[in-house]
Amino acid sequence: MNKGRYSKYIRPLSILLDIVTLLVLFPNFFKGLNVNNLHFGLFLFISWVIVSFFTKFYEVFRYTTPVEIITKIVKQAVFFGLLIIAFFPFHKQAIFSGKAISIYLLVLFLIIILFKTLLFYYLKKYRLSTGNNFRNVIILGFSEEAMNLKNIFHSRDDYGYRFKGFFSDKIKNNEIIGKTAEIPTFCLENNIDEIYCSLDEITNDQMKELVEFSDENKIEIKFIPDSTAIFSKNFRTNYYDLFPVLTLQKTPLHHPSIQIIKRVFDVIFALIVFVGVLSWLTPLLAVLIKLESKGPVFFKQSRPGINEEEFICYKFRSMQLNGLTETEASKNDPRVTKIGRFIRKTSIDEIPQFYNVLKGEMSVVGPRPHLWSQNVAYGNKVKKYMVRHYVKPGVTGLAQVKGFRGEIETDDDMINRIKFDVFYIENWSFIMDIKIIIQTVVNIFKGEEKAY
Repeated sequence: MNKGRYSKYIRPLSILLDIVTLLVLFPNFFKGLNVNNLHFGLFLFISWVIVSFFTKFYEVFRYTTPVEIITKIVKQAVFFGLLIIAFFPFHKQAIFSGKAISIYLLVLFLIIILFKTLLFYYLKKYRLSTGNNFRNVIILGFSEEAMNLKNIFHSRDDYGYRFKGFFSDKIKNNEIIGKTAEIPTFCLENNIDEIYCSLDEITNDQMKELVEFSDENKIEIKFIPDSTAIFSKNFRTNYYDLFPVLTLQKTPLHHPSIQIIKRVFDVIFALIVFVGVLSWLTPLLAVLIKLESKGPVFFKQSRPGINEEEFICYKFRSMQLNGLTETEASKNDPRVTKIGRFIRKTSIDEIPQFYNVLKGEMSVVGPRPHLWSQNVAYGNKVKKYMVRHYVKPGVTGLAQVKGFRGEIETDDDMINRIKFDVFYIENWSFIMDIKIIIQTVVNIFKGEEKAY
């Protein structure tokens, strides 16, 4: 479901502008202090990313209170300032100046606060005047808490929610527009963005079905607690005014700071591959590929990326030119050339995808991008299949190093691949990425049974 809204761009833009601001400002305030601008700028960038991750500086939502926002700003300023001070004892040639640091921090945060305030009021005014970027919501249940939440949706237009109705299996009145079983159809027909469920009205089986449905259709599911609810560690509690709402925790890869760290790693790793491998491998393979068969050196194919957005995936061409681009290779496939068989066996044909990494369309590690035909065939057939589109596809991935790659011969092949993809997304760590990269390199030298 393509919502077509601008919300996904606001946070990355905010992060980018903050980083650009701090890097542009510092040379003016630390001039004459014998500071190496390159080293100090890199230190400021890394420090800002680390501190913002721990302070959750960019975890600000439309319902976040001003007090919470001020608290985040203060934490960010204090810890970022302490790291700047810590820079000087380790760089003896630099001259410490408490005045320069104080003025720099003051100006930096004044600009950041001013920008965020203007952005907040502009978005609020734009949302109210045009109705754009409102999120369509429904409520399952008709408890007192559910009614209170509905009243908040109606009274706080600045939150940007459009209430579409109640669903209930227990109560019948004019405000109930359907039963629980009717929710999926209603959501798809009315572009619903969020489902709010009363915990005292939904059964475990219904909750499981709704969570699976929301995963498959990119709908956020939240829970309205009752007085006897036991909160799981998998829930995050947010407050709309003083009203508590439970949200299923997002994966680590949804944190803005982790996204920055992963992106920086992707760019650095991709540049190393370009300089150390592709610079000499590309002309060599170009000659071999051209000698054996007519056609381009690179094979380009449309694939679904993050949020199912289309991108062009690059490979070294390993087949004769043919019209079966949506048909995956099989064992002893006659389309595969001799040099193609070698580069496919060693996964060398995938290396040009580091160009996709530099463009920001792929990551070094992530779920491998499938064919569009596979999305159509398995999107509604395999549970949690669409979860893999919550993150960027990868040049390599956990499913691949575990042996679930190549031709899909049975449904179990795809089911096992998706299990590993979802596990990776929900349990990501930087160490896991490093392990997958190392195992990928080992597999290249060993060769893989299903790489044909």
